[in-house]
Amino acid sequence: MEEKNKNTVGAVAVVGGGVAGVQTALDLADSGFFVYIIEEKLSIGGVMAQLDKTFPTNDCSMCILAPKLVDTGRHHNIKILTNSEITAVEGEAGNFKVTVLKHPRYVDLSKCNGCGECVNVCPITRPNSYNENLSERKAIYREFAQAIPNAFAIEKKGCSPCKSACPIDTSAQGYVALIREGRYEEAYKLIRSVNPLPGICGRVCHHPCEEQCKRFEEDEPIAIASLKRFAVDWARRNGIVEPFKVNPEKKKNKKVAIIGSGPAGLAAAHDLALEGYDPVIYEAMPRAGGMLASGIPDYRLPPDVLDAEIKDILSMGVELKLNAPIGKSGLTLADLRKNHDAVFIGVGAQLGKALDIPGEDLEGYIHAVDFLRMVNLSQPVKIGKRVGVIGGGNAAIDASRTALRLGAEEVFILYRRTRKEMPANHQEIEDALEEGVKIEFLVAPVRIVGESGRVSGIECQRMELGEPDSSGRRRPVAVKGSEFIIPLDTVIPAISQSVDFGFTGGEPIKTNKWGTIETDACMRTNIEGVFAGGDAVSGPDTVITAIAAGKKAARFIHRFLSGEAMAPEPDEKRPKAEGEKDTPRELRVRMRALDSKERIKGFEQAELGFTEEEARREASRCLQCGICSECYACVDACKPGAIVHDMAEEYVNLDVGAIILAPGFDEFEPKVLEQYGYGKYPNVVTSIEFERILGATGPYEGHVKRPSDKKPPKKVAFLQCVGSRDSSCGRDYCSSVCCMYATKEAVIAREHSPGLETAIFFMDMRCYGKGFDRYYERAQSEYGVRFIRSRISGIEEDASTRNLILQYESEDGVLHSEEFDMAVLSVGLNAPKAAEKLSQITQISLNRYGFNDTKDFHPLETNREGIYVAGAFQGPKDVPETVMQASGAASRAGRLLASARGTRTTEKIYPPETDVSGESPRIGVFVCHCGINIGGVVDVPAVTRYAATLPYVVYAGENLFTCAQDTQESICNIVKEHNLNRVVVASCSPRTHEPLFQQTLREAGLNPYLFDMANIRDQCSWVHMKQPKEATEKAKDLVRMTVSKAAHLTPLERWKTPVTKAALVIGGGIAGMTAARALADQNFKVAIVEKSPELGGNMRHIYTILQNGDPQEFLTQTIAKVLADENIRVFTSARVKKIDGYIGNFKSAISLEDGSEEIFEHGVVIVATGALEKTPSEYHYGESDRILTQRELEKRLANRALGDAETFVMIQCVGSRDEERPYCSRVCCNEAIKNALHIKEQKPNAAVFILYRDMRTYSFQEEYYTAAREKGVVFVRYDPDRKPVVDVAEDGSVKVRALDLILQREISIHADMLILSMGTAPNPDNAELAQMLKVPLSEDGFFLEAHMKLRPVDFATDGIFLCGLAHAPKLIDEAIAQGEAAAARASVVLSHYEIETQGQVSRINVSLCQACGTCIEMCPYNAIDMDEAKGAAVVNPALCKGCGICASSCRCGAPDIGGFTNAEILAELSVI
Repeated sequence: MEEKNKNTVGAVAVVGGGVAGVQTALDLADSGFFVYIIEEKLSIGGVMAQLDKTFPTNDCSMCILAPKLVDTGRHHNIKILTNSEITAVEGEAGNFKVTVLKHPRYVDLSKCNGCGECVNVCPITRPNSYNENLSERKAIYREFAQAIPNAFAIEKKGCSPCKSACPIDTSAQGYVALIREGRYEEAYKLIRSVNPLPGICGRVCHHPCEEQCKRFEEDEPIAIASLKRFAVDWARRNGIVEPFKVNPEKKKNKKVAIIGSGPAGLAAAHDLALEGYDPVIYEAMPRAGGMLASGIPDYRLPPDVLDAEIKDILSMGVELKLNAPIGKSGLTLADLRKNHDAVFIGVGAQLGKALDIPGEDLEGYIHAVDFLRMVNLSQPVKIGKRVGVIGGGNAAIDASRTALRLGAEEVFILYRRTRKEMPANHQEIEDALEEGVKIEFLVAPVRIVGESGRVSGIECQRMELGEPDSSGRRRPVAVKGSEFIIPLDTVIPAISQSVDFGFTGGEPIKTNKWGTIETDACMRTNIEGVFAGGDAVSGPDTVITAIAAGKKAARFIHRFLSGEAMAPEPDEKRPKAEGEKDTPRELRVRMRALDSKERIKGFEQAELGFTEEEARREASRCLQCGICSECYACVDACKPGAIVHDMAEEYVNLDVGAIILAPGFDEFEPKVLEQYGYGKYPNVVTSIEFERILGATGPYEGHVKRPSDKKPPKKVAFLQCVGSRDSSCGRDYCSSVCCMYATKEAVIAREHSPGLETAIFFMDMRCYGKGFDRYYERAQSEYGVRFIRSRISGIEEDASTRNLILQYESEDGVLHSEEFDMAVLSVGLNAPKAAEKLSQITQISLNRYGFNDTKDFHPLETNREGIYVAGAFQGPKDVPETVMQASGAASRAGRLLASARGTRTTEKIYPPETDVSGESPRIGVFVCHCGINIGGVVDVPAVTRYAATLPYVVYAGENLFTCAQDTQESICNIVKEHNLNRVVVASCSPRTHEPLFQQTLREAGLNPYLFDMANIRDQCSWVHMKQPKEATEKAKDLVRMTVSKAAHLTPLERWKTPVTKAALVIGGGIAGMTAARALADQNFKVAIVEKSPELGGNMRHIYTILQNGDPQEFLTQTIAKVLADENIRVFTSARVKKIDGYIGNFKSAISLEDGSEEIFEHGVVIVATGALEKTPSEYHYGESDRILTQRELEKRLANRALGDAETFVMIQCVGSRDEERPYCSRVCCNEAIKNALHIKEQKPNAAVFILYRDMRTYSFQEEYYTAAREKGVVFVRYDPDRKPVVDVAEDGSVKVRALDLILQREISIHADMLILSMGTAPNPDNAELAQMLKVPLSEDGFFLEAHMKLRPVDFATDGIFLCGLAHAPKLIDEAIAQGEAAAARASVVLSHYEIETQGQVSRINVSLCQACGTCIEMCPYNAIDMDEAKGAAVVNPALCKGCGICASSCRCGAPDIGGFTNAEILAELSVI
């Protein structure tokens, strides 16, 4: 044991943050274990957070879920890891090492306050997956308003290809998105934030971004550079352009010399100035700009654009010295090093390279760089009428077009490869051709021909393409004998450039084999403090790469001068995102330009730029490849500074003792069933999509509309079993919940849209849960839902109306064709997509459908010890079963880790409670919209304004969802800001939300009982949904009354009482024994009281199950373990005679078989009293030995005692689903299938008939229904209005007559055995026990839980829990899971040494009490005694439930109920 204590880790990893994961986490954290929730999505809540209502109570799903989410989010012993996944699991039960990968959400959870300002500025819209893509959201988003964590996240799909291709990481997708939205100023500022020469780049950049644009794969790339130019030009025209201001605090008083004012030098100067340095640029030419000024013609780069952007840089404090050639004018490199703290060489490559052919000394031969420089600097230059330009790059194009503008009559470009290989910009080539430039491809110069010392022509040789060279282009190979001469009078070679090293002045600058400066990865030359970049290092390159070099050099110079370590920058290029496929073709917008004939008349700017309309149209072509455009508008909008665009993924290592897998499920994707037209017909939607349509926060705010035209539908069809019970798509199982959620959706749709007609097409209605059949009947009788037993084979659309045509065959064989406005596909539940990966990581087994493969009688265990499963991952199921399994899995983990309980947890510390005594009431009123649940009917702003006028109200505000975590935090802040001492919330039901708000008050430093609620949802918006004016006035009345009462509220005290760490389990069946063992394994004492002589309950009569397990063997082992457990006392043939006390401190009197009585003290009670098989009174039971119940048949089968019987008839729903018992007994269909298969096993030739109403073999039991049909079992459906008739002859022979609804005729079967599938009846002792425990029963006589969905094992009375058939009919595995669940809930109490009682209890005013004793007699909880010394009654606050009976029965008015005192109630009534 010592070793176990030492190694066992008191923490649990819960995989999945749906309702199962949340419940598991809360149970474990509340019982002494630290919990990590690992959720792949951004928030917890799972599918339940998407639901509108829940059946059968029609509770708002989010209303009942939100308090649990908030409790989970602020629980100090729960850590939520969202956007995360498990990647490795090592170790063993009790001590696992779990590795979790946290994907970046790009928002710092510790800083985000959920304000949503980021959403308002985000330009990117995305399909809203929470609304099933029926609406849109932004790239930065929160999944839903009540999301936990209450923080935003950014959706990214990698780095957009355009940004990835940009040498300076310009967020091209960002400024394109902003331009599309008309936000030109923001677009300009985004561009300018990284590019010091944006207007220049908008004109002359070679835009590698466009080459990588994914749109290029569809049609043409986005005109990214042109859009950049548009934004910059717009900003300059509108006076938006302002140079960056240098922060004076950053000034460093260090000078950096920059040789050369080209793009590299200007960029370096700009960035160094921003860092606080004093850059000095030395430029040899009379004009700044380097090759920008001397090498690019004015028609491409107007001088005013260049000069303006240089001026912006100089205004930052950059000094420019023109006509200052280093090494040639007196100043040397050595001088610069001496007078400056660092030097950057950005001299470019200014010398033209020779062709190395004869004739280069002839007059009329001029290098392109010299030619363009002379033209740009207005120096005289002579050219002839026929000009030849050698080369295929941009310089060649520039030179040829410039020659035309200077008057050349013919201009030729001679290029040795084909057009495809030309490196020049495609559009520039097109413009040159349009202007009249002629291009000769596959020719290379051999010699320049001259006459009288002047050029007269050029001899060329034809070429052909060979193998690719180092550049990847095919190498040109000379064609022998192909020489020819082109007459020319000017030759301009434009093949390359080299570096002019005249600046060195003899300094030993090291060069490389290509004749450029050699630098290391930090851009340092071989001379200390001297850096270099741009064309001087790379050789001739582009403007943008030179800018990138200058910026990079600035970073390294800053490090150098700051004394930081010099290390290469890591290559942090992120994976490139892929654009959407199958995008409609849309050619790019053509920029307006001067006519070609006009263009060549001079050097006026040729391209005129986009208009606003053109720019926005072109920007709208963007595919948004990266999703988030990285426009950084959210960064500016976020005041807390929570946006982190470079957030990286992170691996987290967790030490845990157990793992619980609750990853939930995925919905079936119906596109594979093409016959239903999903994805083709817009008005065919899935059930989860329709759920969002119904939702108050859905795409249509709860108004039922069809997607095609947003009009309200008049008729809606629901198609069941889409992706369930269908072997064609590999889904043979039943998804368990579809029948009920379709019924609920039909009902709610009718509530939202009165007059709507709904029809549900089904095979079997599987309404097997507690209260489900009643809901099914109500749907038909109260809401007019039509239920049509038919499986639709396909859907057609009327193209003109978009209505849907359904053809079906009714049970009577008649073909029908019916038109509907919408069709809802009730899709099945699939195993989660991550199941296979999770299986490999955790080494657990899956079944053939991908769900966890649990074994018989072990529904919560995987095949790996210490790893448990809960919820739909174990198999399709509804919320209550999910919650039961979640608590059950917590119990399994608690049993394993009991020795480590409390070793990893901490106690929550609240702020000191504010003393409000003597203060005048200062009331804050918070009015909730609850989406449209309230706000769709009640005028919430009007109610809020009215509340502000009420006495003592110092704050009144409205909230979209007051139960959301951000609102809870806001309430805390407002309490402090306005010094509130009482709070009123006008929202929904106190039953579900009052504890949440009371907790919030406590965290704000107020007593939790200084709070009250006005239920304006249930009592106003829901009951008066067609009377908004009246509902609003009533809401005002309720708020006024609640505020008046709140003014009189006083702080109430909670008492702490010790906990007796023992449990009383009433009932010794499998559920009770499971609960007892679970608690005993956690070292709690347990007493089992069983009225029968032996343990086992109903399971003693079960010999087989549908699966392969042996129930009797399992039962025998379980009983043996119970009897051998030293922590468990078993009382058989015993009854609980009396129970007194309260949570943590019960005292029970147990009546034993010998008539004696034993007192047992305990902290909790678990009710597991089971149920009974109804004794038949139908179908002549007891009149013939050939008429049996299923239980009797099962015993015969176990003993192989079928005799000579060959024909077996089973009748379903005997004593179930009738007037006396209108519920489904759940197990009967499975029992019939099971016994039918065993009959077939023992008697293969036997004839077996099952007469049924609906076969309810839900979940994986459907496989056995299929197997029974395959083995020849005949299923005949009967109508409840024409039940089968049984005739018993005098000799005891049995004949069964029934109407076959398919054949529409009566069939008659002579049965050797008639087997009645009997219903499950509640234990007749339930009423007595319920009275003893002060707990309710359902109308069917089973125990009634606190909440049918989210508290299925709790009673409303604290400390009392429920499991097994006492709750409702269920299968063995379900009873076992619920037994574990009850133990988990009980352990939450038993794991504490003391608990707090509620404060809203009765208090006796001794001065008024007459000691009459009436209150003592009336108190149902025995909470009042007579204090003889005081002569007055006294209340035990631990026993008191605050019911108020004592107050209402006392003639003297001595008792007062905390929170409902006479003064408070009178104050409430006084303002009616």
